[in-house]
Amino acid sequence: MEFDRIVQQDCIKGLAELPDASVDLVFADPPFNIGYDYDVYQDKRHDDDYLNWSRQWLSEIHRVLKADGTFWLAIGDEYAAEFKVMMQRELGFVCRSWVIWYYTFGVNCKNKFSRSHAHLFHMVKDPQNFTFNVDQIRVPSARQLVYGDKRANPKGRLPDDTWILRPQDLPDGFSSECDTWYFPRVAGTFKERAGWHGCQMPEQLLGRIIRSCSHEGDLVLDPFGGSGTTLAVAKKLGRQFFGFELSPEYAERIEQRMSSIQVGDLLDGAPEPLVSAPDTASGRRLVDKKTSGNTKKSPSKRKKASANQRTIPGLD
Repeated sequence: MEFDRIVQQDCIKGLAELPDASVDLVFADPPFNIGYDYDVYQDKRHDDDYLNWSRQWLSEIHRVLKADGTFWLAIGDEYAAEFKVMMQRELGFVCRSWVIWYYTFGVNCKNKFSRSHAHLFHMVKDPQNFTFNVDQIRVPSARQLVYGDKRANPKGRLPDDTWILRPQDLPDGFSSECDTWYFPRVAGTFKERAGWHGCQMPEQLLGRIIRSCSHEGDLVLDPFGGSGTTLAVAKKLGRQFFGFELSPEYAERIEQRMSSIQVGDLLDGAPEPLVSAPDTASGRRLVDKKTSGNTKKSPSKRKKASANQRTIPGLD
């Protein structure tokens, strides 16, 4: 196999040419079958046709994964349940986590609650033998960020499995027992935005997945190249990469994107947006009305404290 490239080809045909047990990590963000306007692929199949097509490429992914390999799937609400059952009951995958990536500024809906999340399935072939690099993905804990507790593990804690966009939307935050991940969606105004593909994953989200589920030098595969984020992050993190893309235009743009990247380049986006939360010394506090009258501050100190406070909905 010739690695470190994108191949302009249908992924089912391309995957069929790969050797058994040759890939360490696969990340797939396939079409959701919701009528998205791709330049080549028709994203509106009959349910059975879509699921049968998906079964073909999922079967190939299971075949090309190494015995200790890992597969991550990003999918929308419409088929999340069917995919999970298919992967577990038919194809032999084992689910390690069902991650919810939550974000604001989602799809505005008129007759139902606006969509603001996607599903990320973390699947393995062998539940006793797989890569999970704990120390590569630790995030600051509430004890570190909010309470300044000396008992906090200086290395941080493992992320939750629901990833949110704006922790300030949740005044109480998420405890370590919650199922929450936190990464920005790549909005149109972001510097990270490629501009030629509407479905672009954040580099930091892929960074967490690739760091945690592979080692330097491992082979990372993306069967739906799209905007090329998986391959870009894999290259930056010193992994081998390989991908398929049906669209000639998208494949060419991915090649252009990859040519501007060097191993060791920093990932775009904030590595852990929760770090931006204020520390205890300058953070906003709820004031006890019974004792607030006994606390006096000079105008200059009040002004300085106000400048350091983060506005939190519901606390103003």
